[in-house]
Amino acid sequence: MFLRPLFRIVPDDTRIPFMKGRIAGLVTSAVLSIASLVLAVHPGLNKGIDFGGGVLMELRTPGPADLGTLRGAFNALDLGDVGLQRFGDDNSVLLRLPVQHERTAAPASPGATAPEAPTAGQPSGQPAGQPAGAPAAGQPAQAAEGATQYAVNAVRAAAERAIPGTRVVRVEAVGSRVSNELFTNGMIALGISLLAMLFYIWFRFEWQFGVAAVVTLILDATKVVGFLALTRLEFSLTTVAAILTIIGWSVNDKVVVYDRVRENLRRYKSMPLRELIDLSINETLNRTVGTSMTILLSTLPLVLFASGQVADFAWVMLFGIVIGTSSSIFIAAPILLFLGENRLRRDAAPAAPAKGRGRGTGGGGAAGQPPPKGEAANGASAAAPGGATSRPRAPAPVNR
Repeated sequence: MFLRPLFRIVPDDTRIPFMKGRIAGLVTSAVLSIASLVLAVHPGLNKGIDFGGGVLMELRTPGPADLGTLRGAFNALDLGDVGLQRFGDDNSVLLRLPVQHERTAAPASPGATAPEAPTAGQPSGQPAGQPAGAPAAGQPAQAAEGATQYAVNAVRAAAERAIPGTRVVRVEAVGSRVSNELFTNGMIALGISLLAMLFYIWFRFEWQFGVAAVVTLILDATKVVGFLALTRLEFSLTTVAAILTIIGWSVNDKVVVYDRVRENLRRYKSMPLRELIDLSINETLNRTVGTSMTILLSTLPLVLFASGQVADFAWVMLFGIVIGTSSSIFIAAPILLFLGENRLRRDAAPAAPAKGRGRGTGGGGAAGQPPPKGEAANGASAAAPGGATSRPRAPAPVNR
C-alpha cells in the first residue's frame, strides 16, 4: 500500500482551474491548425510512393553502404530526384524514384545491344536507332511501364558498377493513377472515421458532446498533418493508419472526460458548468495522464531504434498522443462549455437556490433548497416555528 503513491503521476484531489485558460487554449489551437494547413500547401507533404507514385527499391551491399558513392552514380542516370536512406542495418539502402514518364532517349543497360533497324514494311516495337532498354513512344501506358522497367534496370546496373556485389532485394512501383486512388481512399477513410465518431458520441451523450469531440479531432488531425509537413516525414498509408489510430485513441480519451461531466451534471445540479467541467477534468486527470504515459513509453523504443515507415508511424503516434491529451483538456472541454452552457444551465435552473428563499424550516424543506412545486412563485416564504409567518401565504392553487 505504501508503494501506491509512487505510481501516481498526478496527486489526488487536484483543483487545477483549467477553464481559466480556455480562451488561450482555443486561440493557440486555432493558430497551430491554420499554420499546419499552410504548411500542407507550401512546402507541402512529402508523399511516399503510395500517394505520390514512383519506384521503391531496396538494395543490399556486401559491406557498409557508401551513400555518397551510390547517390553520385544514380544522379548520373537522370532519373529525377533520387532519395536514399539506410534501412535497418548499414548494408541495406532504400532508394526512391519519382514517377517515370515516357522517355525519348536513354542509356542502354549493361550488356544490352541495340536492335537492327527494321526493313521496309517490317513492324517493330522499338524505333530504329533508339537505345535498347528504352521504352517505346506513342503508347502512354506501355511507355510509362517501360520507363519504370528501364529505370529499375539502370539503377541495378549503376549500383553494381558503383559497389560491386550490390543486389536488388525488392522493387515496388506505383503509378500516378493508382497513387491518386490511394490518396482519395485514404482521405475518405479519415472522413468516415470522423463522421462515425460524431454519431457515436451523439448517440451516447448529447449533440453538444459530439460536435465538441469532432471539432477537436479535426484540429488534432490538422496539427498532425502540419507536423508531417514540417518534419518532412513520409506521408503514406502507414501514416494515415497512425492518424486513424490517434483519432480512435483521442476520442476514447475525450469520452472518459465527457462521461464524468455527465455524471457530475446529475450529482451537482446547482454547480455552475464551468466549475463542474474543471471538477470533472481533475477527477479524470490521473487516468488521462497515466494512459498517455503508457502509450508514450511503448512508442518511444520505436522512435529510437526503428527505421523507415515504422519510425514514421512511431513519430506520428508520439506527436499525436501529446496533442490528443492536451486537446482533451484545453480544447474539447472549452468547446463543450461554449456549446452547452445555456442549455445545461437551463436544465439545472429549477434546482438552483434562489435569493430570499429557503430561510425558514417549514413548508419548503431544508434551508437552501427551492420551495416545493405547489408553492406560489410570488415570493411567499415558509412558515416559521410555532405557526407564525413572516409574510402572508399565497393561496394554494385550486384543482378543478
